[in-house]
Amino acid sequence: MKILDRYILRKYFTSFIFTLLILIPIAMAIDVSEKVGKFLKAEELTVKEIINDYYVHFIINYGNTFMPLALFISVIMFTSKLSSNSEIIAIHSSGVSFKRFLKPYLIGATIITVISLYANHFVVPTSNKSLEKFEETYLRSIYKKKAKSSVSKVSLQLSDDDYVYFGYFNFKTKNGYNFSYEHFDGNQMKYKIIAQNIRWNEKDSTYRLSTFRKRFIGIGKDSLDSGSFMDTTFNFQPKDLLYVDYLAREMPSTELGQHIRQSENRGVKNLNNYKVELYKRTSLPISSFVLTLIAVTLASKKRRGGIGYNLAAGIALMFLYVFFMKVSEVLGSTAESMPFLMVWMPNTIFGLIAVYLYINANK
Repeated sequence: MKILDRYILRKYFTSFIFTLLILIPIAMAIDVSEKVGKFLKAEELTVKEIINDYYVHFIINYGNTFMPLALFISVIMFTSKLSSNSEIIAIHSSGVSFKRFLKPYLIGATIITVISLYANHFVVPTSNKSLEKFEETYLRSIYKKKAKSSVSKVSLQLSDDDYVYFGYFNFKTKNGYNFSYEHFDGNQMKYKIIAQNIRWNEKDSTYRLSTFRKRFIGIGKDSLDSGSFMDTTFNFQPKDLLYVDYLAREMPSTELGQHIRQSENRGVKNLNNYKVELYKRTSLPISSFVLTLIAVTLASKKRRGGIGYNLAAGIALMFLYVFFMKVSEVLGSTAESMPFLMVWMPNTIFGLIAVYLYINANK
């Protein structure tokens, strides 16, 4: 690696870390001011628990959220400074092309992208789970609890031939009512089980049916079996009945992908919220390349306005990117949309802007 690459990479990472270390304490200060009253009300909470169980995960979560913004601002800042000091002019005068000048920037963007990809897919979901648990225990009032304690009128397709239906199920008591199970062979129903009550036994992963009837459907003649109790197993657990958006943020990507595939096989209709969460874990880190390229092309030209002009133009573009990203996530979550295309739309649009700016800067 040449001296120029080491010089730019050193500035790339020091500026990025410095910007991130400015943004995160600001976010923490705002959060502390909002929650200090709730912390004081929870008398059993200690300062150590607040730091270890909440703010460590808060830093991981918001550090990942602010990463594109910090990267964009830092690249504009130090590249504008290089330009205002005529260092970029000297670099080009020595025979270094603009394409070659971009190499250390892209190396830095690659390193940050790899780190961000790993964090997005595996580290951040675990931190989100810890944050949710802490907020659910100490910070939310009884009227704002996010955990859903029951569901009603929910059905699942367990396989191509098996379907279940619950009139009601309570996740706290593990009890359900008005349960039915249907088994098909092609288009022909073979048997159906109906029970007034169903209870999940977590210890041995079985269900106990109370006041049940099992109807076998034959050619020209049906048979009926009934009883007070029956212990059996089904290919699902109570958690599979619950589809809540915030659960997607708490699952590592391998688990989330498996959950999406399993839910689709079970006939769950709209899983776009889960798919948006999965796709954006990759699209957000990849934006490091797009934002780095835009920042360099904007800031590499020496202007009369200096750093202020470049920073203003860059921040305007950054807020447009964030706006498009949030809008695309909302639109991607609707039942009629294509979540993959919607999540990647901001990167596609701003990628074209980056290419346009690069072509002009290269000239």
